[in-house]
Amino acid sequence: MSQQLDPRIAVVGVGLVGKRHAQIAASRNALTAIADPSASARDLAHDLGVPVYDEVAALLAAQDPDGIIVATPNQRHEEDGLACIEAGKPVLIEKPLAGDLAGAENLVGLARQHSVPLLVGHHRRYNPKIAAAKKQIQSGALGRIVAVNATCWLYKPDPYFDPSWRRSPGAGPVFINLIHDIDLIRHLCGEIVSVQAIESAAIRGFDVEDTAGALLHFANGAIGTMTVSDTIVAPWSWELTAAENPVYPATGAFSYAIGGTRGSLSVPDMTYWTNRGTPGWHEPLESVPLEAAAADPLERQMDHFADVVTGRSPPRVSGLDGLMALRVVAAIKDAACSGVSVDIPQR
Repeated sequence: MSQQLDPRIAVVGVGLVGKRHAQIAASRNALTAIADPSASARDLAHDLGVPVYDEVAALLAAQDPDGIIVATPNQRHEEDGLACIEAGKPVLIEKPLAGDLAGAENLVGLARQHSVPLLVGHHRRYNPKIAAAKKQIQSGALGRIVAVNATCWLYKPDPYFDPSWRRSPGAGPVFINLIHDIDLIRHLCGEIVSVQAIESAAIRGFDVEDTAGALLHFANGAIGTMTVSDTIVAPWSWELTAAENPVYPATGAFSYAIGGTRGSLSVPDMTYWTNRGTPGWHEPLESVPLEAAAADPLERQMDHFADVVTGRSPPRVSGLDGLMALRVVAAIKDAACSGVSVDIPQR
């Protein structure tokens, strides 16, 4: 059953993710318009019963939506997001917040200047499993966090790269995929203060990486490792383990391992491991499954955005969160290029 939301929401860009945003908003009787010049956008707008415009400027000239979701290619996020903020419209921008750090800084600064709510589409935070993992960590059950490992291995078929922007700087699996994992690891384990990294384009040969690895240093002293590749056939990625989106076949594996002095947690299979008695490698380990309700994070994000637009809630994943995740991504790219450790500005 659809849920009626108060605000009128427009969606700018209806590619893979933008189409889902539009469909979810329409299911809640909240979609007011689409902006996208493609023929497929016209077809979608017809199916959903809303007007379609070529770009955000035309949409804003013709309509007065209460909030806007920007899901255009990464390189357009800054321009489209600034137009929404300048119009005074609360805006949710898909990740990454912008194609580069300067663009992200501009967006966060202008939103702060105009007191316009700015959210970033790190939708995985709305998954109940992440709430359960955060609660387990905050309870002290893991003790002091010592290390974390995040794996994002998947294989993207060749047609995925038909749009040229996916083969150009500002795209690549670090920007497109790993940034989600960075946001979640920050959310669960704290701020990342420096990184070392290496990357390769050996398989696809594009102008962006197809594989990368990073060593993370957290403010609390923990150490993390991350690897990402869109050229590996494997079960270990959030997409294939979280069962969030039915287009990705669920494997039942996990993609994050978080270790502490009292126990460890694998996510999103949600298994907590600890010694029954005094911690020690000769002591028996017991596994405890953590309960977490199933829910579509994109739907929960839409409902939250509606609450932000109507003033019922502050942003849960703010522009600043998006900026911090992008700073880590930029540091990974810089470290891979320079071969040295890169510090990350904090707030």
